[in-house]
Amino acid sequence: MKKVDLNCDLGESFGNYKLGMDEQILPLITSANIACGFHASDPVVMSRTVKMAAESGVAAGAHPGYQDLVGFGRRNMNVAPAEVTDIVMYQIGALEAFCRANGIAMQHVKPHGAMYNMAEKDDKLAEAICRGIKAVNPDLILLGPGSGKMVKAAKALGLKTAGEVFADRAYMEDGTLVPRSQEGAMITDEEEAVARVLEMVQKGTVTAITGKKIEVQADSICVHGDGQKALLFVQKIRSELEKAGVVIVPMKEVIVGES
Repeated sequence: MKKVDLNCDLGESFGNYKLGMDEQILPLITSANIACGFHASDPVVMSRTVKMAAESGVAAGAHPGYQDLVGFGRRNMNVAPAEVTDIVMYQIGALEAFCRANGIAMQHVKPHGAMYNMAEKDDKLAEAICRGIKAVNPDLILLGPGSGKMVKAAKALGLKTAGEVFADRAYMEDGTLVPRSQEGAMITDEEEAVARVLEMVQKGTVTAITGKKIEVQADSICVHGDGQKALLFVQKIRSELEKAGVVIVPMKEVIVGES
């Protein structure tokens, strides 16, 4: 029986600025990547999002990024590896406080935006992120590309890992995401997104932007919560996966015995 996790980046509102459809999406997913105040969110939003996740029975994870509210954490920054370790620890610790207050255990950590993408091309950055995770809680799962640098660094440090694929992003031949600045980076057609997800989950492959088939590890499927069609994507993807006999569970249940 095939199992897969369905995750979404949530809690990305800030003050009076509302982003995403957290209330509608939460009941449809199994894991939430919750912003920790650096690229988005604030203490009130973090508290509310963790509370909603707890009430919905959705596993909570930290979504740490660079300190870049204006750029939403999507601008590349030159940060020393030691500092990256500290800012990852800081953000995990902040979310951990809200998880404890709501009586739930944090499940995972998924780096955000530029930090996520840069780490897939930089061994030292990938290791710095994983050191920060392990220092706070070695039982946390690192969520990242299955064959990427972060997952390799995490395994080397003894961390559990889950391979992530994206429903709404195009891939390069090396398994990294097509930069958002490049045409075709975003998958905007829901039928295409569903078809790609089914292939990734059932066959472990996806068609890169060049047309070449590449291998992927689909333990967890991500849909970005700030996308225009985020809710529609999640609804359709969940429905079609269930029709195909795929069981949707939190990533900690998908990777049992794998890490």
